[in-house]
This record gives sequence, structure tokens and C-alpha cells, in this order.
Amino acid sequence: MKLTLNRRHFLAGSAGLIAMHPFSVNAATGQAHLRLMETTDLHVHVFPYDYYADRPVDTVGLSRTARLIEDVRAESTNSLLLDNGDFLQGNPMGDYIAYERGMAEGDMHPVITAMNTLGFDASTLGNHEFNYGISFLMKSVSGAAFPVVSANVVKEMGASPTADTTLLPPYVILDREIIDGDGTALPIKIGLIGFVPPQIMNWDRKHLEGNVQARDIVASARAYVPQMKEEGADIIVALAHSGIGEAHESDGMENAAIPLAAVEGIDAILTGHSHLVFPSSSYDDWAGVDVANGTIGGKPGVMGGFWGSHMGLVDLLLENDGGEWRVLSHTAEARPISRREEDRSITALVDDFAPVLASIADVHAETLNYVRTAVGKTDSALHSYFALVADDPSVQIVSNAQRWYIAEQMVGTAYEGLPILSAAAPFKAGGRGGPEYYTDVPVGDVAIKNVADLYLYPNTVRAVKVTGATVKDWLERSAGMFNQVAAGASDAILLNPDFPSYNFDVIDGVTYQIDLSQPSKFNREGEVINTDANRIVDLQFNGAPIDPDQEFIIATNNYRASGGGSFPGADGSTVIFEGPDTNRDVIVRYIVDQGTVSPRADGNWSFAPLPDTSVIFETGPAGATYADAVPGVQIEEAGQSDSGFAQFRIGL
Repeated sequence: MKLTLNRRHFLAGSAGLIAMHPFSVNAATGQAHLRLMETTDLHVHVFPYDYYADRPVDTVGLSRTARLIEDVRAESTNSLLLDNGDFLQGNPMGDYIAYERGMAEGDMHPVITAMNTLGFDASTLGNHEFNYGISFLMKSVSGAAFPVVSANVVKEMGASPTADTTLLPPYVILDREIIDGDGTALPIKIGLIGFVPPQIMNWDRKHLEGNVQARDIVASARAYVPQMKEEGADIIVALAHSGIGEAHESDGMENAAIPLAAVEGIDAILTGHSHLVFPSSSYDDWAGVDVANGTIGGKPGVMGGFWGSHMGLVDLLLENDGGEWRVLSHTAEARPISRREEDRSITALVDDFAPVLASIADVHAETLNYVRTAVGKTDSALHSYFALVADDPSVQIVSNAQRWYIAEQMVGTAYEGLPILSAAAPFKAGGRGGPEYYTDVPVGDVAIKNVADLYLYPNTVRAVKVTGATVKDWLERSAGMFNQVAAGASDAILLNPDFPSYNFDVIDGVTYQIDLSQPSKFNREGEVINTDANRIVDLQFNGAPIDPDQEFIIATNNYRASGGGSFPGADGSTVIFEGPDTNRDVIVRYIVDQGTVSPRADGNWSFAPLPDTSVIFETGPAGATYADAVPGVQIEEAGQSDSGFAQFRIGL
């Protein structure tokens, strides 16, 4: 049976379409306007609610994006709603379902319930869909009233991608009818194919190794797209949970959107994974994309932010020529659900779509109860406002918990007696999350919502065995967080905006300084670019210079231990222990065990002195409350930035 686009909203002949649609006035007989709507990286954000802060917000939520979607549907003749992956994990509701309530056979995952309510036409998988294991994933997507496709996750490899046994269908061809310019319904077959970064095999090795394999994105597309054409697909849309990266193709690319879009037969590409917006100024002067025309690799494309912050929209004007459809022209945009004003306040641009809220109201209430449960107390405030410039309590408690746990696990093993270090990084440290995106837990009760705030991801604990020389290189990699600063500089910019905070590992159990006058040894991707650089100075263990040959255990997480961030000594080959417990669970256990924790930063790292030199960095305005109590560094206020952050100065 053929279905007319949009399945639920058929408004052919409406005079209002001409004013609302960029192409409708041009759509003649045999031409049709098709609107592709995208959500991506929802990460279980259905309600406009910050469960970590336990308060409503106007910047997230599928219920808000749904209003944009319904508005487009109301003004559309032909539309499709597509999701680009990373929907199952990413906030406490996702963890509540995975770890507390569970997914019994027949249960509906709340995000799937919400997506069913909204009437999605298809989705693909993101890398975070695998965080809770394949069984959980398959139970969750089994409730979807729409196809979920993924072409490069394989249960059994064949001689070529088209001979693989994939975990999910690699693609779907929707057999629909589309309304042309004079109101005639014409048949069209729309092919949708999905892709995920092959790096999932490292990031979730525990769940995936021995169960599935991942193929290269572009190679998979080159194999499947001709097959889709042979099966009658008139147009093909790539659902690529992959960011916009290098224009030049290389094997195993994580961010493969540009070379993927260039594959012959793909007509449009929906991207994600990077939590950015396209078209936007973020991609000005970026090789392989055209922001003004909304193209990626020469094809119309979009990336709709994250957590429901935007709805991606690709408008296609199609023409039927001798029974074959082709794209005549196109536009692309990403529509936001909110706007940040000059005074840093947020203005909601849309309200909620009530049916989406109602569909999971009960699970929202259960999640609130889950995150408000107290597990212990802290006698020090746990905040991350200065986690990138000084030893920090929100990182310290993670390190303390990891060392405590691994010390217990090493008892009775061949590794008992080796010194245990702990590597932890700040996850909530502003950046793209904005000036309120920081951990801030006051003295007193520590609830589960606070632990989730301290540790955002459901990583599992791992331990690696390395040498003292590798410890130094691990820290050299981490020190890429900072720009090089010339001695005597005044108010130099300290933080490298291209370096993610989750790659700024602090290693506890050693002491060290960071010499900012030195260049970084590694680039953003972890490649050595300055062989002789030595930012890490005065590195000591037990009060003496570290022995490069001494063996150490480093407590960390599965992402880092398996190669995430490309750290020296962390490529999967050095793992000596894989914990069954998440880092969050370990933190909870540690707090319960201690009763009251005292995670005061111990000041084990600092910047090496540079006389008559000062640097400027940004953090959340609320950090001013704690600025005078940061150990090992003198911090003074230095105004505000245009983006809502507060500026502070450090004299080196």
C-alpha cells in the first residue's frame, strides 16, 4: 500500500503553501516540494528539563522540537520526519531505564514512546545506542513504529558489505506518493540509509567485541547505494550519525559526512554526532561545505544541534522526468527552539507539544524520584568552574572513587602492590554547553542527580598498566588543553577552544607542573607534532622524580582505556582490568562507604611560574563565589564575554 507524504498531514491545494514554502510557487506539473525534517543527538531529552540541575529549561527537549515539526507539517504538502541517532542514552532518564527499571520483553522505552507519538518516519543508530549493550538496544528499538536502519554494524561479515548480515536493516525504501504542483499524487520511492562511526568497536568494546563488527562508512555507502537504486529508490537520503570532518577521505573516518555526501546516488545528507549546527558560522571557510547554500560535499545537508535544540530542515524541489525523480534545487536550515539574549537570558521560541509530554509523563515523574535520592554527604562544595585551570574538587572525587575501587579489585591479583594512579577529566566545563554548563553541588547531601552531574556518561571502570614515561606522555597529551603562552605576555588567551574538556585528564597520585611557554607535543587528534616539547615538568611520584621505567596502574574508564582521545598508553592493549561497574556506580558506592566525603582538591598540579605573565580564561559567572578558594593559583575577575561567560585572570 502506498502512503501519501506527509502520512498524517495532507494539505494539497492550500493557498497558504505558496507564502510558506520556498519552492511551492515554482512547483509545476510534475514537480514537487519535499521537506526533510531532522532531529539528532536527542540523548533522551524529551522533556524541557535539566535533571542534573533538577529544574525546567527552555534550551532542550523533543517536546519543544515537536512544535517546530508540527508547524512544518501544518504548512507542508510533502514531508518526512527523520532521526539521526543517539536517542537512548545521555541523561538520567536513560540511566533510570537502563539500570533501575530495565527493559523487559514488551516494555516501551520512553524516548521511543515519544518518537512514536510524534510519528517519525525512520531513524538510524548513534554510537551511544550501544552504551547499555546490544540486548538493551534491540529491546528498545523493537518498540519503534518506524524503521531503524544501520548499514555498517555487522553481525556476520560477508565478502562485501552487501553480503553482510547486519544488526539492523541497512536501509529502507519508503514506497510513497508525493503531491506535485497541480495537486496530482505521483509515486515516489525514497531510500533511507544509516551509518554510525566505526569507532564504536573501541568505545563500547565490552558490549560489542565478539558480537558485531563495524565497517567503514563511505565504503559501505558505495556498496549499498547502487543496490538501493537497483531496487527502485528514486532519491536517497543518508542518515549519517557522523560529523562534518575532513574533506579528504581516509579509512575508518569518524566524521565522514563530506566524503559520504559525495558518494554518487546520495541526494541529501543528514548529519549529527558533533553536537553542532549546520548551516551555521561554525563551518565558515570549512573545506568541502558551503554554508550559504547549505551543502555538504556538494549535496544539501543539515545538522540539527543536540538535545532537541534545533530541528534540521532540508527543502528539496523535485522534478519527475520520464518517470524518474531528480533534485532541481534545495535549501537547508537549522531552526532553534530558543535564543540567548544579550543579557544572557534565554527566550523560548516555541512552546511544548502536549501529546509528547503526556506520552511519558509517568516516566518523567519516576526519573525525578530517582535523581533526588540522597546517597551521602560532602563537606566540600563540588564545582567545576575552575577545573581547567587548577586542581578541582569535582574531578578529585571521581579520582578518589576510582582509586578506591581499583585498589580493592587488585587485591589478590598479579598486580597487587603496583602503585595506583587515577585519571579523570571534567565533563561539565562550559564550552558548547554554555555558561551554565558546570557542576555545582553545595556542601550537604549528595543525591544521585549530583553523581550523574559529576559523571555524565555511563562509562565502565577500567585499569591500564603503563610506565612512568607513558604517564608523562599521557599528561603531555592532556596539556593540549592550553594555548602556548609567551613569557611576559599580558592577558594571553589560556584555553584552546578546539580541545574538549573531557580530554583534559588530571592524573592523581603524582605531582607535576605545566609549562605553558612550551608548545603542545600533540595536536587535537593525538598525533605528535612537536617531538621535543616538554610541557610537563617536575613530574614526581612519592616526592621524587618519576622513574620512566617504573610500572603504574592508572584507573580510568572504558572510553579512555580503549583509545578514546588517542592517549599514549591507552589503546586497548594495556588494559589489565575491565570492571563490570559504571564509574557513576563506583562514585555512589564510594560516597555510601565513606558516609561523608571530603573531596578537597589536593593541588597536585599547577602551572609552572612565568614571571610578569598573565592569562585570561572563561568560566561560568557563578564561579565567582569560589574564585578566592582555588588552591595553588591567584584568580581575579576580568569582566564578561559576549557569549555570557565570565572572564578571569591568572598571574603566572
